[in-house]
Amino acid sequence: MEEPILLVDDEPSLLSALQRQLRKVFNLTLAEGGEQALTAVASACDRNEPFAVVVCDMRMPGMDGIEVLTRIKARSPDTVRIMLTGNADQQTAIDAINTGNIFRFFSKPCPAESLAEGLVAALAQYRLVTAERELLEKTLSGSIKVLAEVMSINDPAASALANRLRDWVRFLTTEFKLPQRWQLDIAASLIPIGKVSIPPDLVAKKNSGQALTDTERAMFERIPEAGRDLVVNIPRLAKVAEIIYLQDRGYDGSGFPADGPVGANIPVDARLLKILKDLAEATKGGPPSAAAFASLERRQGQYDPQLLRKVRSCLEAKEAITVAAAPAVLEIPVAALHAGVVILSDIRLESGHLILAANTLLSEGHIQRLRNLRRIFTFIDPVKVQVQI
Repeated sequence: MEEPILLVDDEPSLLSALQRQLRKVFNLTLAEGGEQALTAVASACDRNEPFAVVVCDMRMPGMDGIEVLTRIKARSPDTVRIMLTGNADQQTAIDAINTGNIFRFFSKPCPAESLAEGLVAALAQYRLVTAERELLEKTLSGSIKVLAEVMSINDPAASALANRLRDWVRFLTTEFKLPQRWQLDIAASLIPIGKVSIPPDLVAKKNSGQALTDTERAMFERIPEAGRDLVVNIPRLAKVAEIIYLQDRGYDGSGFPADGPVGANIPVDARLLKILKDLAEATKGGPPSAAAFASLERRQGQYDPQLLRKVRSCLEAKEAITVAAAPAVLEIPVAALHAGVVILSDIRLESGHLILAANTLLSEGHIQRLRNLRRIFTFIDPVKVQVQI
């Protein structure tokens, strides 16, 4: 079936006439006025079946066509918008195009043949836009997945940190009622990517708590720069690269880079990840406790104080809910693991070498690597895994 089209007008007779003339070719839904139209659009979006095209009358009581199409654009940005009006003055056309981002503008009375041609063109535009977005999303998704797999091999602890930050970010995005911030989500997933520039032996040395030389410390300090240089080469990820670069920049201007922005000039996504990254280090893999937040609050000036308070309030509430609805835990051998399982304990070789850190969501790549390693090495069994009931 053709993609759905919404016809909006306050005249039922006109809607009925358009339906009779166009229903054999197009998949039509009718709405009498702006309120019905917005309700229909919201319902379609909730079902993940957005309208491909909306044709809306200009002059309607209560809410005119420009307002309706502007609000539809905010709710369903890919929907192609067409204005149909009997008031075809120049200013109306200008307002409709500039405010509602109108694809076509038709004057009443509009022959059915002309409107049909406009609908065909609008559907073609919708397919073009959605196809390009799907291609970009799949390309980005594939690139991020590859980089995440590289991180998990080079430094399992860093990969576990990234998973934890991403989960916190997704929760806070909902709690803060923020618009979808895919750049922040990707930045959280890739925040330790710069560690691939550090030799594995040196990463292990730092993770074990051994003292570093001045040269080695300088290498770790520049991890955000190395991460930015890797990510900035991926199309559309310039903002993500900037967030990664500023992950250690303090609100008071302290930290890396020395010549970076200060205070509110630091992007809010970078300010948020600075808090979450330091919180994860303070908890050492445990829950976001009051003691961990207190340790951050003692670092005067390093964090956006208002943002830190909001993060604490939300994560402490989340932890209370998590404890009350804790999932079941099983212990199974490494050989029985499969993709989609969340491990709750480290996966280590018999020698103690860390392969995957706790709280990692296993992918097919992880499972294949574990299979290959099992042919050569012996693992410490069993492993704790999360089971959803």
